Amino acid sequence: MAQEKCPECGNTKLIKDFEKGEIACSQCGLVVAENIADEGPEWRAFDSEQREKRARGGAPIRYMRPNKGLVTEIDQYNRDIRGARISSKKQAQLYRMRKWHKRASIASSMERNLAIALSELDRIASYLGLSESLRESCALLYRKCIEKGLIRGRLIESVVSASIYATCRMHGIPRTLDEISAIAGIEKKEIGRAYRFIARELDLDVPLTDPSHYVPKFVSALNLSGKVQERALLLLKKALKKGLISGRGPTGVSAAAVYIASATVGERRTQKEVADVAGVTEVTIRNRYRELKKELELKVNL
Repeated sequence: MAQEKCPECGNTKLIKDFEKGEIACSQCGLVVAENIADEGPEWRAFDSEQREKRARGGAPIRYMRPNKGLVTEIDQYNRDIRGARISSKKQAQLYRMRKWHKRASIASSMERNLAIALSELDRIASYLGLSESLRESCALLYRKCIEKGLIRGRLIESVVSASIYATCRMHGIPRTLDEISAIAGIEKKEIGRAYRFIARELDLDVPLTDPSHYVPKFVSALNLSGKVQERALLLLKKALKKGLISGRGPTGVSAAAVYIASATVGERRTQKEVADVAGVTEVTIRNRYRELKKELELKVNL
């Protein structure tokens, strides 16, 4: 942004006088602008305590709401300021006002799209146990998809699911496509296609999934001890150094590491038990187990 300067003498040192509402040149005195708005508070504070008490602001912007939480709402309590119930005639009037207020606040197609998409996003995020801040990140990513016109010709649910998957990966949260697909009721292939499309179009910096992120989740689901988790993470660290993880599904590698670690610690779980928790086949676990055993020279007989 170019620096403001005096049109008369070219001086860049301008003085803002909020009492007069003017911007004047400090060198020649020319009034460059007048009737300017004072964007500061209308109160004065003489110490930090007063400043803290008088500081105020509205509700924070929430991307999980179609209107970002910046509009007023008529509540459902049907009571006056003293807490007494209002008459049935007034209640009917307020009902009509609420209805038309809701219709007016969701007027454009974009707002209607957001109203459907964000409720679906909230539903899926609740099932996945995602935090409030992560939901906000998902909603922001979905809004970017709308602004870029990436929704056109695609199912709202598939783009919502893809946004959740991308956000989870960017924040290192272990959530698989299979989990999201089962909750959303959308085919895994469809979500994957939408995810690749938005990642390419929005130029998202999505890191490769680290298999170690899944270990605590699998260990907890199988009721295994902290020793198993520690041993599995150590195995994955060694596998990563040897380059055994690249080109393989992170859940399969992670499940195999947990399977091996559980046996070495003496808390053995069957391949079927581990496969059910990880959402992979027993064949995948066997293949990954053989690779890890051979390359890391593990002395394990399972």
